[in-house]
Amino acid sequence: MSLAVGAVSSSKSMGFDDKGDPVTDKSGSNDPDPEVVPDSGGRVGRQLSEASLYATEDEDDEDTEAKIQLGPMCTLKELSEKDKDDESLRRWKEQLLGSVDVNSVGETLDPEVKILSLAIKSPGRNDILLPIPEDGNPKGPWFTLKEGSHYCLNFTFQVNNNIVSGLKYKNTVWKTGIKVDSTKEMIGTFSPQPEPYTHEMLEETTPSGIFARGSYSARTQFLDDDNRCYLELNYTFEIRKEWQ
Repeated sequence: MSLAVGAVSSSKSMGFDDKGDPVTDKSGSNDPDPEVVPDSGGRVGRQLSEASLYATEDEDDEDTEAKIQLGPMCTLKELSEKDKDDESLRRWKEQLLGSVDVNSVGETLDPEVKILSLAIKSPGRNDILLPIPEDGNPKGPWFTLKEGSHYCLNFTFQVNNNIVSGLKYKNTVWKTGIKVDSTKEMIGTFSPQPEPYTHEMLEETTPSGIFARGSYSARTQFLDDDNRCYLELNYTFEIRKEWQ
């Protein structure tokens, strides 16, 4: 769900059980990444670099995702002109396009999506506003969350030029060089409009316990059905006993 821990709602889903001990994955193994060598005490001996972390994730997804063959794109103007005599199709296009001025955007093929703002909301606290750097790499820990706290991600975005189909949120999290969560969430299909859209994810709970605390590396992406990436963020965050 969120920029922090994807669809995680407990310490168990972060790779730890209620006692703080590592739990096995679906294959029955709790071995760390082969690139990460544990010491004699079972602790991770070194961390992978962020470049190594981010480089391996796309390969995993490419192996598991089915290739969807999409039809050819058309401009809004072309879409509005198609099958004018089909009453059901006309009503569908009206519902999809709403009050879009086709004459102002109808000649542009590719949609443009701009993420305008990101914020983490937690009950009883002020929103944590997350500034988005131009290079997509926030410096230092981007935010800190309290263990066992409820929170959700809220963001606004602008759609221009053409319809964006299948906009989705993708998030991957690592701790000490080991991937602890990977999640995707479909946001939807949106037509261009002057006003920004607002979307709020479902509420989640941060994991808790001594093994859940510490620093995490993460990568967040906003993509569409054509795998166009409109924003990629590579960052770190922390989970602590108390709010910062």
